[in-house]
Amino acid sequence: MHIASYYSNSDIRVEERPTPQVGPGESLVRIHASGICGSDLMEWYRRDKVPLVLGHEIAGEIAAVGSGVNNIQVGDRVVASHHVPCLECRYCRLGHETVCQTLHTTTFDPGGFSQYVRLPQINTRLGVFPIPENMTYEEASFAEPLACVLRGQNRANVGAGDTVAVIGSGISGILHIALARARGAECIVAADINEARLPWAEKFGADIVTEDSFSIPGLLLDKIGRKADIVILTTGHPKAVQAGFEAADEGATILLFAPSDPGTTIQVNITDLFFKHDRTITTTYANSPDDLQQALVLISEKKVAVKEMITHRIALDEIQYGFDLVQNGSESLKVIVEPNRNPHS
Repeated sequence: MHIASYYSNSDIRVEERPTPQVGPGESLVRIHASGICGSDLMEWYRRDKVPLVLGHEIAGEIAAVGSGVNNIQVGDRVVASHHVPCLECRYCRLGHETVCQTLHTTTFDPGGFSQYVRLPQINTRLGVFPIPENMTYEEASFAEPLACVLRGQNRANVGAGDTVAVIGSGISGILHIALARARGAECIVAADINEARLPWAEKFGADIVTEDSFSIPGLLLDKIGRKADIVILTTGHPKAVQAGFEAADEGATILLFAPSDPGTTIQVNITDLFFKHDRTITTTYANSPDDLQQALVLISEKKVAVKEMITHRIALDEIQYGFDLVQNGSESLKVIVEPNRNPHS
């Protein structure tokens, strides 16, 4: 089979590798759609692990199952989780599935930017979900990123009547905007230093857009007379985080949805935070099986119009072009890799 072997953002090589063989309790997925995630471009996060096969937003069909597998069968249309929690440990029982030790040890073989992926036993048992009949493979590939967004908004308690500020309007920010609109947010302001992204923010539900995240407080005070109830940061740049704190009203929740480069710090006035602001500052990472199933329902019911977010569909041997598009950030919103189609078809 063909795989895309990642060495760096500018060095991705299509190579051949034997198709994985399934053992007892395992399964094999033929990949039809695999989304490129912004996290796939975090070179600092994986520079010591290359080469490796990335890709975790997958949708495909079951091509083979090992002995003892009875929850799926060959031909089933599925999405699959690359990280799966045990659902039994203390963290899982408390609803903190994404810090489960098991979740951080489970993964695909080899990765979603390949024609086939082998799912280990625990992934096959706990991390495979049927694609609804009214959903395409490319739409289903959004289940993983939308599940992460859903987990974040559940943690931040985004709901009807809220004013939401989203700083960073790449695909994660756009999904946050669309979901906040679906959950009944009254006013949504979106910011991004890349002005090419702002029309997407408007299309998917932002009432106000700006290139300057530090202008959010003034824009909201002019429009609704107060600052944001919820601030969602889909970038970890320290200036953006600072702007997020300034955009937050008293009693607001600030969701740090993206990591920063190692060693990044910001200054917080603890006295003001304690006596004046009464804010909640929280983070979320990844998603749980329940989040993913809820995301599939949202997509199936067209509450989040993910199909309209796709700007590029590429074959596996065009993946370097796909990474270049995502890194540029001006010409694409969501790039979907289709590993099993011929180039330029």
